[in-house]
Amino acid sequence: MKPLIEIRKDLHRIPELGFQEFKTQRYLLELISTFHQGNLEVHTWETGIFVKVKGKNPEKTIAYRTDMDGLPITEETGYEFTSMHDGLMHACGHDLHMTIALGLLSRFAENPLDDNLLFIFQPAEEGPGGALPMRESELFQKLKPDQITALHIAPEYPVGTIAVKEGLLFANTSELFIDLVGKGGHAAYPHFSNDMVVAASHLVTQMQSIVSRNIDPLDSAVVTIGKITGGTKQNIIAEKARLEGTIRTLSPEAMVKVKKRIEALVEGISHGFDCETMIDYGSNYRQVDNEPDLTREFMEFAKQQETVNVIECKEAMTGEDYGYFLEKIPGFMFWLGVDTPFGLHHSKLKPQEEAIQHAVDLLIQYFTFKGNRN
Repeated sequence: MKPLIEIRKDLHRIPELGFQEFKTQRYLLELISTFHQGNLEVHTWETGIFVKVKGKNPEKTIAYRTDMDGLPITEETGYEFTSMHDGLMHACGHDLHMTIALGLLSRFAENPLDDNLLFIFQPAEEGPGGALPMRESELFQKLKPDQITALHIAPEYPVGTIAVKEGLLFANTSELFIDLVGKGGHAAYPHFSNDMVVAASHLVTQMQSIVSRNIDPLDSAVVTIGKITGGTKQNIIAEKARLEGTIRTLSPEAMVKVKKRIEALVEGISHGFDCETMIDYGSNYRQVDNEPDLTREFMEFAKQQETVNVIECKEAMTGEDYGYFLEKIPGFMFWLGVDTPFGLHHSKLKPQEEAIQHAVDLLIQYFTFKGNRN
């Protein structure tokens, strides 16, 4: 197999959106075909892949999940291996995630454990959401593991550091799209029109009260409108406006409450401005809730490794659809330090590639510890 750093560069060049990871899937399958095949079962699902490494005397199946898709971001890293796809970039570390999975798979293909390993290459993590339909697929039910593990790169931590905690790690998240349709007209005759720029402005202002006045102060929630579009010209009253945003909460109950409040406010805008309104919540991701016993065991194991620094972190408002796997399968996710000043989803994100081998070394030891009985 070619060096892991070169694999990461190859994958970085071909970012693709969710359920469009055709080149990525083909690249992965071609590389996996060069591994020792005697212990492997390879299955495709949509643009994703399952690879089972058959154990020597299996009593359980341990899974490792990685994500595959990129983001609609124009890259500004200055890499010589920059994205070949205009307007798309691996700006969330999924190129590193896949590379780490391949490093593990290559090792265990030749050196199987007593127990089965299942490698899950999941599409569409960034949207529209691949984890839930993948989990519910007939194929997954046949391969269903007893335990699952995943990681996510963390720009703020140095290489050699992992950060994790028992229980809630990532928030519940939901996309938010609100369309308002009124009546356009000439700017000189506003009384003949229903101005959706004004309606949208009122709605954005009203929504700022949701977190401060409808959510328990001891809970946490975020409602962010990141994009507003409306109108066509400065002297034409806008017939349509669209708000695009995100909702994030630390509890499922808070998510329900935020959505009910948004719906009430939107209904009020509909009546107050005599317009039509539509709400679309897009992709909804369940919280990443680490199983306490397995997480604690992993933390204690990692602390015993001389090259690993373990930090017990706080929960974050980050979203990850990996939470759907954890809803049905005990397991955990941890942060992997990659030491870069630019955050996730930034056009200049440049993770330190040394983190790849650090993760591979740690997880080889961990899966050997979990999957062998001698």
